[in-house]
Amino acid sequence: MAVRRVNVNVTASESKQIGALAEKGVAAAFCDAVRIETADAVFLSVSGQTPIDDEGRTVGTTMAEQTCRVLERLRRIVEHEGGAMGHIVRVRVYVTDISPEALRQVHVVRNEYFPPDARPASTLVQVSGIIRPGAMIEIDADAVIPWQVTAGETGIR
Repeated sequence: MAVRRVNVNVTASESKQIGALAEKGVAAAFCDAVRIETADAVFLSVSGQTPIDDEGRTVGTTMAEQTCRVLERLRRIVEHEGGAMGHIVRVRVYVTDISPEALRQVHVVRNEYFPPDARPASTLVQVSGIIRPGAMIEIDADAVIPWQVTAGETGIR
């Protein structure tokens, strides 16, 4: 099998519900994820996810609530492509607050989504802002989804 690239768009909105783009009718210059298919596995690079609902409104008032929403959005995309959270091998986490309490909240929630035997490599950096008003966190991810998954895992059929 040759390598094949597929753009993945789970979100219907061409503007990705980014206010500045939607107001001017400009399509976002990115997709929700890029899927690279090889003979052995699918490599999935997921664009940064922010804590928004399906209408593009920022949700959650705590770092924990927003982290949960972001990880749910990541899960939705990975599962859409036949994978599971355990297939995520790397995340990059951008936060507006790196206080001890904020970091604790992020990691408590991450531990609910990534058990000890399936934790991804990770980078976490503080940024001055996130594209969504009121957002405190954004996470992007890379997953490796084998074509043949072991019993009990969600995978490509």
